[in-house]
Amino acid sequence: MDKRFEKEKFETLKIKRSVAIEFRKFSKILSKSQSMTLLLMMEFFNENGISPTERLGPRMEALENRISILIKKRMNGMIAIMKDIEKSQTKPTVAMMQALFQVAEPPKKKLILAKEIKEEKNEGRFRGKGYLNSIDNE
Repeated sequence: MDKRFEKEKFETLKIKRSVAIEFRKFSKILSKSQSMTLLLMMEFFNENGISPTERLGPRMEALENRISILIKKRMNGMIAIMKDIEKSQTKPTVAMMQALFQVAEPPKKKLILAKEIKEEKNEGRFRGKGYLNSIDNE
């Protein structure tokens, strides 16, 4: 039973038998009672400003245009959101991940116990100033 209309009494309508049979089939397809099906149909026509006697040709074209414009706007909005996410979240994250996994050679530390070996120069201790300078200049 229809919840909003439980306390209302039934009223009869005079319609042709063939129309009543088709209407009952349509009600079963919608899985609604006959009263609710008729009410839904009337609300649909009233809300959309459609008359059952007029053709939907130009109205449907206008409706399709409106829908396509709305879809385009939403797609453009989604593209803008994706670009913003890419700039503000994805690229910095990738850069940080690359920096983390970048292989860098650790600096070689000298062991505390290792002795430093100083290379001694093979130069003599005594040098004559005049003799060496004259050879270097030649």
